[in-house]
Amino acid sequence: MPALRLPRTAAFWSVAGLLVLVLAASGVPSPLYRVYQEEFGFGAGVLTLVFGIYAFALLAALLVVGSLSDHVGRRPVLAAGLALQAVAMAVFLVADGVGWLLAARTLQGLSTGALTGSLGAALLDLQRPGRRPLGALLNSVSPGLGLALGAMGAGLAIEGIAEPTPWVFGVLTAAFVLGAGLALVLPETSPRLPGALTSLRPRVEVPPAQRRAFAVAVPCLVALWAMGGLVLSLGPSLTADVFGVSGHLAGSLLILCMQGAAAVGGLLARDLPPRRSMGGGCVLFAVAVGGLLVALATGTLWLFFAASGLAGLGFGAAFLGAVATVTAGVQPGHRAGLLSSVFVVGYLAFSIPAIVAGIVAGQVGLRPVAEVYGAVVILLALGAAVGLRLSGRRPAATTVPAEKRSESLAA
Repeated sequence: MPALRLPRTAAFWSVAGLLVLVLAASGVPSPLYRVYQEEFGFGAGVLTLVFGIYAFALLAALLVVGSLSDHVGRRPVLAAGLALQAVAMAVFLVADGVGWLLAARTLQGLSTGALTGSLGAALLDLQRPGRRPLGALLNSVSPGLGLALGAMGAGLAIEGIAEPTPWVFGVLTAAFVLGAGLALVLPETSPRLPGALTSLRPRVEVPPAQRRAFAVAVPCLVALWAMGGLVLSLGPSLTADVFGVSGHLAGSLLILCMQGAAAVGGLLARDLPPRRSMGGGCVLFAVAVGGLLVALATGTLWLFFAASGLAGLGFGAAFLGAVATVTAGVQPGHRAGLLSSVFVVGYLAFSIPAIVAGIVAGQVGLRPVAEVYGAVVILLALGAAVGLRLSGRRPAATTVPAEKRSESLAA
């Protein structure tokens, strides 16, 4: 009797749903950090360590198994990664101290790192030829959409449920157990290249044809993800300490403003040429971060939220353009590895600056740290836009028709 396999269209949307679920789960702990601070009694430095260890574990997984599904197939990597997510949620469920939080975030990071490139590559694999590609759009908007949904859901749970963590992580544990089962009935789409053991050697895989575009995109990726890391780790604390908004839901709304707008930014920039999307998004992002600095200096809460939303629009457009530029023309057997390399850069910028900011904030306060942090991000974003303009001739990959550009992003 043949094994049960989902039809191609159903498999495509199932993978898209799993990608959003994984990213939503990664955003859930952010609003809960202040709850854990109050319950376990730790400061900003420990908070950003809990936040940062997730990113470091994710980076380790990206470097070691980021391209594994190019060799052994998408399905086994997805099933194992989703099962590990279920274990991580269960550890969150029983956590009663900082050590448990560190363990849960480490397991979650390892799982997310293993899944990031594989889910993105599977979306491109499953995209039906001859149609307007949806894989590109879903890959670009799912980080913002997932993080926004996760943070907002956790924030609502905090406000509406007396003991939110058992409900939140109990539901997520069950969801990932079901997701691991779903992965087993997905059709296999990878060509399974030889060299699986060699692929486990830690490395950043950027094929020669994509290296120039990758170098051009790096400053953009660093600026975007560094600011995202600050908002997800210390954003709720900023709204409480700088603006005096003590409700946990306010921190979730801040994450929703930026990450939700990032998804919208990707949608709005979908039909732009990749380099224009990246350059224009960087400029918009820099202007918006300037608005955030003005809001911090003047204590204007509405401006803080409005600028966060505008920064999210710039983030979405710039990230879409950067990834489209980097992944244009990549061959099928290198899709997961290259996309994993993009996220290696992103998560390094996402974690290390935020950890440093949290440690320094314990000495000098959140407001001055956030102001210096924002100024550096502005310089990086503007430098990325200028570097893109001065990078010489346009890479050949960006001159292909719009549909082909979109297909490449789904890698």
